[in-house]
Amino acid sequence: MRSLVRWLSLVLCLYGLKSDLIVHISPPFPVYKNYSCIFPFVYDDIIYHNCISVRSDYAWCSIDEIFQGRWRYCTAEDPPSCTFPFLYRNKYFYKCTKEGYVLSRSWCSLTGDYNKDGKWKQCSPYQ
Repeated sequence: MRSLVRWLSLVLCLYGLKSDLIVHISPPFPVYKNYSCIFPFVYDDIIYHNCISVRSDYAWCSIDEIFQGRWRYCTAEDPPSCTFPFLYRNKYFYKCTKEGYVLSRSWCSLTGDYNKDGKWKQCSPYQ
């Protein structure tokens, strides 16, 4: 199967079509299902604090701090956790806050200093 994928990828390249589409047929790396996602992780010199869908139809994460080709698809349990306490506008927060969110929903920082990193996620409506 892999030789067929490589051959088809070569044919597509020769005809000027995007060979990246082949990646969706068969992942180019083995999938590591029994490992935990590592957040943050670095992929293509960019730091990610959550699952990404770069070059994929489905969200995935690295299982190494710096992507080494080892990854797995994300599940509902994988989003990164809030970091408490976190600094926002010269104030420390020890739980999710609605401060600064125009939709009046609760949120939290994914790092200890939101002012510096700007990484956040929305909290559960029950928090």
